Amino acid sequence: MTILERAARALGFERRANGDAYWSNFAALRGAPVNENTAQGVSAVYACIQAISETTASLPLILFRRSGDDRERASDHPLYRVLHDQFNPELTALEGREYLQACILLRGNAYARIVRGYDGQVRELWPVSPERMTVLRLANERLGYEYTDRKGTVHRLLADECLHLRHRLGDNGVLGISPIAAARGVVELAISEQEHGNATFKNGGKLSGILKFAGALSPAQRQGLKDSWSSQYAGASNAGRTPVLESGVEYQPISMTLEDAEWIAARQFSVEEVARLFRVPPTVIGDLRHGNYSNSVEMARQFVTMTLRRHLVAWEQAIAKQLLTEAGRRTYFAEHQVEGLLRGDATNRADFYDKGIKAGWMLKSEARRLENLPTIEGIDDAQATDAQAPTGNPA
Repeated sequence: MTILERAARALGFERRANGDAYWSNFAALRGAPVNENTAQGVSAVYACIQAISETTASLPLILFRRSGDDRERASDHPLYRVLHDQFNPELTALEGREYLQACILLRGNAYARIVRGYDGQVRELWPVSPERMTVLRLANERLGYEYTDRKGTVHRLLADECLHLRHRLGDNGVLGISPIAAARGVVELAISEQEHGNATFKNGGKLSGILKFAGALSPAQRQGLKDSWSSQYAGASNAGRTPVLESGVEYQPISMTLEDAEWIAARQFSVEEVARLFRVPPTVIGDLRHGNYSNSVEMARQFVTMTLRRHLVAWEQAIAKQLLTEAGRRTYFAEHQVEGLLRGDATNRADFYDKGIKAGWMLKSEARRLENLPTIEGIDDAQATDAQAPTGNPA
């Protein structure tokens, strides 16, 4: 135990978890660890993380002010600019939110240092790599956070000084568990299949054949012949070269290709498994084998309602809990505007509103509110007048 750790324990800090420990237990079957870099090396994993993080970050995240039954954009609130425009002087809101969302998916946790003004309102958010962050338990049972900056300086933060976003909560009740950690076998298999393919293509795309001799060879002769053959004829750069055999040597090809070994089918299955792990429709990450126009539209809708919704709600609740003051939570709330992702279905929405308004069970103001449009004074009065007007021809 270091001097710093002994001092922290004396002050009531208890070390709980850090970035390195998070990945240390996840060793792949192939002998190398499954970590942030190796996981992203699998194209399906990277595509899922990219689809969720980029889409989430690009959605408008609006801070609203409650006004009776209505609401309005709180563009004069300091937090509005942080969430919508700029995290800090170095990061846009999109860049900061995209990074934090990717950390949630890769590491299960994302952190950002909160900078507040004299009035307690959030002025800046500075993301911190999960590798540099350690979660602590204080003597009063509240959480604290400790991170090391690039200069090696250790900083300690209280709970109201650190934004902590989590994926599914783990058994310790403190840290989140990423999809990769929860189902590491899926990623291990995908990595193994990818490395198998890389190695196979490096050697020419298939097990090309064997060399036969009439007599016996010593171990040194066999190794020398193998090395000579590999250097001249193996690999993609040597594909198509004509081998020249010495007297008494016969080359016998072996016709087992990647397709014969069902490698391609296994790779396709891994794509589906990874997509299932992140709850992303395969068409969203470019797997169109089972896609057509009709089901692709429905899968896009499912991506919003089944995949993104959980992440969006997690952000909105974390903002309310950790970035707004207790008094602010009674007046303000943050909400993503997902209507842009569903514009392909605008015709159905318009038809739904039209039927509801004409039947009398929906007001025009309610339809505008669902579309995040500002209220128009008296719009419902005009609707009531229209409903009372005679519809038939006079007798």
